[in-house]
Amino acid sequence: MADAKPRTTALIVAAGKGERAGGEIPKQFRRFRGKPVLTHAIDALAVHPAIDEIRVVIGSGQEELYRETIETKELGDPIIGGTTRQESVRNGLEALAASTRPDRVLIHDAARPFTPIAVVDRLVGALDSETAAIPALPVVDSLARTDGSTVDRADFVTIQTPQAFHFDAILAAHRAWAADSSATDDAAIARSAGHEVALVEGDPALKKITFAEDFAMPSPTITRTGLGYDVHAFEDGDHVWLCGIQIPHSKSLAGHSDADVGLHALTDAILGALGEGDIGDHFPPSDPQWKGAASYRFLEHARDLTTGRGMAIHHVDLTLICEAPKVGPHRSAMRTRIAEILAIPESSVSVKATTTERLGFTGRGEGIAAQAIATIG
Repeated sequence: MADAKPRTTALIVAAGKGERAGGEIPKQFRRFRGKPVLTHAIDALAVHPAIDEIRVVIGSGQEELYRETIETKELGDPIIGGTTRQESVRNGLEALAASTRPDRVLIHDAARPFTPIAVVDRLVGALDSETAAIPALPVVDSLARTDGSTVDRADFVTIQTPQAFHFDAILAAHRAWAADSSATDDAAIARSAGHEVALVEGDPALKKITFAEDFAMPSPTITRTGLGYDVHAFEDGDHVWLCGIQIPHSKSLAGHSDADVGLHALTDAILGALGEGDIGDHFPPSDPQWKGAASYRFLEHARDLTTGRGMAIHHVDLTLICEAPKVGPHRSAMRTRIAEILAIPESSVSVKATTTERLGFTGRGEGIAAQAIATIG
């Protein structure tokens, strides 16, 4: 029998005052690129399949800000932190020890709103053989001491979060750490307890928001496009799902899920723009949990992967290819529903329909095909 999958919790530390960033409220609760910084941090980690739970550590008196920020997210009660970051992390670890006690924990700063999935992949993978792992980037600027003498930058890296640990090891290290001593990060506390800390490749997207001007950082200028294509055959039935809308018809579409060919093509287009494979990689048809599933869940997943990368969906264009049912009477409702799922303006959604002049399988009325393109950045 295979070993059970290790339970992994992401512990987001959001207890600071963020005074250097200015503003009337702590920086983790300020809006940045459409939503609070903390919300970005939560969403970026929530989409990773290895993470089973997210808990947030906040400062005393920040409960109302926290509730306003997470809205309907099911994260459990916040953990109240201490006067230092180390004390806040310790409080978080102790709360986890008294509740779910995970096998692994990723400790992350809320002020780093964008965590690429690939970084979490590397951290989780490293924990298969290591006790601790942290993301790091090479130093690209020249370094010098205050007396002007230079040092070899090849000997240095910049350290980021999330930092990943076997839970019992980092909990014991924090418990052994002297309360009156300051630590640069959790990796330093792990090393003090005798643990080796592996370095994995970090990412510039993990930039920390520190100063007021960081809130004016421009959005990424790189624009990506992705193409999606899907086909479903007809079977006996009395309706089809197209673009999240149930349409009466003399047949239904065959598929493992609800067979919404339009949403499947859109999902693949967004996944393609992200370089994240296709819908089958994320929702295998061999997995019984997706039997009859509503396809909007697949599109929401692609949307969340996009926002988790710090990117936005700028525009989607979908073409449905079929003889019947007629798409025209439902086009407006389709655009509205897609815009709702993707949380983008309806003006950023295009839905078209065409036929193949009775040529091919769609022309013979055997099924429906769909093509889609998505632009993100």
